[in-house]
Amino acid sequence: MSSISLPRRSLLGAAGALAAGSLIAPLAHAADEWTSVTLPHTRQRDVTSRITGQQYRIFISVPSQPAPAGGHPVLFALDGNASFPTLALMARMAGWRHASGVNPPVVVAIGYPGEHDYGIPRGRDYTPPSGVPGDKAGTSGGAALFLDFIERELKPLVATLAPIDPSRQALFGHSYGGLCTLYALFNRPAMFQTYLAASPSIWYGERAVLSGLQGFEGRVARLPARPSLMLSVGELEQPAPGGKPAQGRDAIAAARRMVDEARELDERLRKLDVLSRVRFHLLAHENHGSATFPAMARGMEFFLG
Repeated sequence: MSSISLPRRSLLGAAGALAAGSLIAPLAHAADEWTSVTLPHTRQRDVTSRITGQQYRIFISVPSQPAPAGGHPVLFALDGNASFPTLALMARMAGWRHASGVNPPVVVAIGYPGEHDYGIPRGRDYTPPSGVPGDKAGTSGGAALFLDFIERELKPLVATLAPIDPSRQALFGHSYGGLCTLYALFNRPAMFQTYLAASPSIWYGERAVLSGLQGFEGRVARLPARPSLMLSVGELEQPAPGGKPAQGRDAIAAARRMVDEARELDERLRKLDVLSRVRFHLLAHENHGSATFPAMARGMEFFLG
């Protein structure tokens, strides 16, 4: 794995001409001295899965502190190109509290090669089979194979890089990633001990992910310990009721019922009473995009306890 650096950007151009004779001029002339930014204690590597046939970019951050007796906790995150820098920083900040008993996690983020924050293959990897007309084979419904990749290929790779605690592992995902996180919980509750589903797209495929609740209680009952779930959603992800009929994007958001679906799932799981913990966060003043960051912060706290 190589260290992670942000791409170098040139500071020359039209602004350079305007800078002549001003205080900015020395900076413009020194533009060639700028270098790429490297995230400390991080590495990345591109791997091709034998299971999905997809190439993934794996980002990893290992705490600088010695591993506890049982190994480091591990936080796996989806949409790694976008989520990794923030989560890696949060993990390092958790390390500052190490003296108070908080063990920072290894962060393993799964992304895709390229400079885009969100890779196109996520539409296949993160979605469950739905059977809904319009879902094209090969471009959706691949969540089961993607979880096979994590379990059978990625986890063994991570275990060669740092001592890890197999009993303290979490999965974080936002939007389609949150959908995949719920799919993993309902269908493979033994994969992780903590599931962090941020703004999950429960609406996808006519709520196909909820079919995993059939038999869920029995699957959890066979585990040595019950997993936990944190659900979060931004309050602005669903238009407030009343007023004029929603138009455009607001109409789509109203139909998807992001807030109501998350709240109703929270209530349903609490009544089912099979998880060790269920926590729901309605994130004030946040929309679908901005809710990612407070969801990461709440998720890190929830996971590390």
